Amino acid sequence: MLTINDFQAAADRLKTVIHRIPLSSSKTFSEMSGAEVYLKYENQQKTGSFKVRGAYNKIMKRYEEGGLQAVVASSAGNHAQGVAFAASRIGVPATIVMPRSTPIAKVSATKGYGAKVVLHGAIYDEAYAKACEIVEAEGAELIHPFDDEDVIAGQGTIALEILSDLPFVDMVLVPAGGGGLVAGIAACIKQINPRIQVIGVQAAGAPAIVHSFGKETIQPSASVHTIADGIAVKNPGQTTMQYINQYVDQMVTVTDAEIAEAILLLLERTKQVVEPAGATPLAAVLHNKVDIRGKKVCCVLSGGNIDVSFIHKVVEKGLITRCRQLKISTVMPDIPGALERFAHLVAAENANIILVQHDRIKADLDIGDAILHVVCEVSGKEHGQRLLDTLRREGYQILD
Repeated sequence: MLTINDFQAAADRLKTVIHRIPLSSSKTFSEMSGAEVYLKYENQQKTGSFKVRGAYNKIMKRYEEGGLQAVVASSAGNHAQGVAFAASRIGVPATIVMPRSTPIAKVSATKGYGAKVVLHGAIYDEAYAKACEIVEAEGAELIHPFDDEDVIAGQGTIALEILSDLPFVDMVLVPAGGGGLVAGIAACIKQINPRIQVIGVQAAGAPAIVHSFGKETIQPSASVHTIADGIAVKNPGQTTMQYINQYVDQMVTVTDAEIAEAILLLLERTKQVVEPAGATPLAAVLHNKVDIRGKKVCCVLSGGNIDVSFIHKVVEKGLITRCRQLKISTVMPDIPGALERFAHLVAAENANIILVQHDRIKADLDIGDAILHVVCEVSGKEHGQRLLDTLRREGYQILD
């Protein structure tokens, strides 16, 4: 089992490589949650994610031992970049197998560090099976993204930094997919101060650790479906589950809508780009998944490698979740001036129309009528309700 000496040895290997990012307090999120909220910005880490910690620690330890010729890894992106970066530092060839759904930005960044990229499968688990085939065929060494104690030790170095910055922290919330990050942070923290609670956060569409927590055997997810590609894992690791069951206090889930809202808030309030997996701890805090009121809470924002084109989708989802966008459908006469009157009423309520569609072919629609579908920007739920009330008073029937 890992000891504090293992985490300290990993920190020593990493001290000249990674960025030391101090905790940042957030007045906004503290007021929203009723806790004293601190953010650990691993989205600013080298390669854009915490994953470089575990990958570098594993590869450098093996390099020190001698005989390392080539490495292979499977990853949805962040571990891939960490392995590629570490391998390039010592001149060892790296092959990375990534799911076909991996964001383009992560694929490009991995290639940029000099690794050979193989796209295979729809999810991480299928990519992992292919990586094992390559290891067998080429005699390379597999660098597992989470189920390895040297990798876990590297990820756990985050705990040392949190405790250095905030010794009296009450609770640390950590994203969980395969479990390496939460296992490492929990094992390190609990051996230093058992009073501190460590909470793992999973996407509701990939809840294998939640289902396996406290069980004698792992309960894999039948399928995974989440925007949080970095934690979209069907099977957590055997080793990581041992540490999680021993050291983690609680496991919770957040929905994709809650994740999208957290990403949008981080963009708006902190000007930070955080990927979906990395936003899960803040989503849990803001949606009361854990009792945090009056406590010092640290959210580990694990990465920021999000495809630019995907940000637009996430922002739209977040705007809808926060009632910043309102979709309205109503029947109106298909005559000149009808749309102008509707638009005038919307403008009078200080809302902004951003999308307009006409539907004239619905079967039960009277000839001479059209269904108008519009999407409006509003400031929030109350503003949207005022707009709907105004339209109803003016004779518009709002369709479900």
